[in-house]
Parts: sequence; structure tokens; C-alpha cells
Amino acid sequence: MSDMGRPLQELASIIDRFTESDGLVRTAIPALSLYRWTFPSDLVCGLYEPALTVVAQGAKCAVLAGETYEYDPAHYLVTSIDLPVVSQVTRATPERPFLCLSIGLDARRIGTLMAKTDLPEPPAMPVQRAMSVSRLAAPLLDAVLRLVRLLEAPADIPILAPLIEREILYRLLTGEQGMRLRHIAMAGSQAHQVARVTDWLKANYAQPVRIEALAKMANMSVSSLHHHFKAITAMSPLRYQKQLRLQEARRLMLAEKLDAASAGHQVGYESPSQFSREYSRLYGVPPRQDVAQLRYRALEESHPSLSPGPPPQSAPSSPSDVGTKR
Repeated sequence: MSDMGRPLQELASIIDRFTESDGLVRTAIPALSLYRWTFPSDLVCGLYEPALTVVAQGAKCAVLAGETYEYDPAHYLVTSIDLPVVSQVTRATPERPFLCLSIGLDARRIGTLMAKTDLPEPPAMPVQRAMSVSRLAAPLLDAVLRLVRLLEAPADIPILAPLIEREILYRLLTGEQGMRLRHIAMAGSQAHQVARVTDWLKANYAQPVRIEALAKMANMSVSSLHHHFKAITAMSPLRYQKQLRLQEARRLMLAEKLDAASAGHQVGYESPSQFSREYSRLYGVPPRQDVAQLRYRALEESHPSLSPGPPPQSAPSSPSDVGTKR
């Protein structure tokens, strides 16, 4: 077995013990989450928050505005600001489920570490995407494994977890992802200013947006904001806001059982027909059909014997369908 094989096997074993069923598991270490999935998944839209993601077993891909990032036990993923993406578990079986972990990245902690230590300077490079994949090196894997081991010694977590998390940040800042993370933590950098805008859009996605106001918030011209925002997020500010709106509308319809018109209105759409059109472009089907199919799949996965026949195949919704109670 390779030098990386043994720690990855141990990492997979610990994640397996702490994830009894498919899905996300929060842990006693606030920044650390574990994830398990037994089968390859459908494409799922969601928001990736700033984090380091390490795969112990299986493989996954994330698609950001048409750009694909594949990660597996040999490669880790770093996201430096909130990004709306489409993701999919691509390699998983009941015998060898997809097992991974994520460690949240805090720009303030990165800035503190940069200020208090004499870090080696990484190669200079222009503003980069806020998402990237790199080959996993042994020192970073060793630190990640030591952090996860603390789940089996909870009394040690308050003292040792912050120290190991600091080491993990150090490994990232001195590696090929270093400049990407430093840009986010450096006040006045383009990436830091764009992150201010994404934070505002995340908190105010339902509000009308004026690009001039966003540019002023970022202390940039309108053209400069468009250029840097797209360089970092792979999309325009308006498209970013649209992705946030549609993801939240989908959650409202599934989790809170709102009808499509109410969900669309709550996330900022005045026109039900516009909401239906834009929802269909993102998810491939109109709201009514999408939610029915998602509920069917959830029922099928949780109670296979109660599966009510083939999934719903309703005709594409007309604008009036959007207001129908589900």
C-alpha cells in the first residue's frame, strides 16, 4: 500500500463510523463536516461555502458556470467564497460508499495567521477562480487525519482542534492554493471586495439589485466589478443572484411546501411566468414537475416498498401552473 493509501484508508474508516446513513453530518468540531453517499447521485444545485474538501473514498464533481472540477482521494477541492454550483457524486457503491469531509475556511482566521506569522511568499498570480482542485500532499493529509481522529477523543477537541486547524490553514497558505486564499483575506484586494458583494447578495438575494450600487460597495467601477466578479465566480453578479434565488425557491417548495408562485414571489420574482422560465433553464423542468419528481425520489429511497409507480411526468407547466397549490 502507498504512503498515502494507509492514511486515506484510516480516514475513510473514521468517516464511515461517524456517518450511519447517507447525507451530511455535523461534528463536535464546528468547522468539520462529514459526508456519505452510497450510490452515484443526480446532479444537485447548491451553495458551496468557503471550505477545504478532502475525499477519503469515491469521487465527486462540481460544475461552476459550465466549468467542471473533479475531486477524489488524490485531489482536494478548495472554495474560497460562496459559490452556487451543480454537483454530483460520480463514484460510490454500497460496499465502497463515497466518503468525504469538509473543513470551513474563515477569511478572518486566514488574515490573522498571515499577520502573525512570516509565511513564505507563494508565486505571484492574477485574480483567480474561487474554486480549484489540487493534488493532495502527505503533510496536508496528515493534518486532516489528526483533526478527524479527535472525533474519537472528544475531550481533546477544545485544546487540540484549533491548533490542528491552524496547521491546516498553514499548509494551504504555503501550497499552490495559497494566493487564492490570501486574496480573499487581504483587505482591499479585488477578491476581498468581490467577496463583500457575494456576502451582500447572499443576505439580500430577494432584493432588487442595481449594479452601480454593487460597484460602489466594492469600490470599483461597473466594468471593473463585472470583470473581477466573473474572473472569481465565473458568472455575472445578476446571474449569481439568480442562482441564489432559484435555489432558495426550490428549498421553499420542498421543505416548506410553498406553491411555486409564493416561492417565486418570496425570493424576489414579480412575474410567475418569468420565475417558471428561469427555473426551467436551471433545473431542466418547470417547478411543478421538478418538485414532484424530487418528492417521488425521496419516497422511493426511504420506503422502496411504498414506491407509488413511475415518477410523475407532467406536461411542461404553462404560466398559470406556477400558481397551483402542490
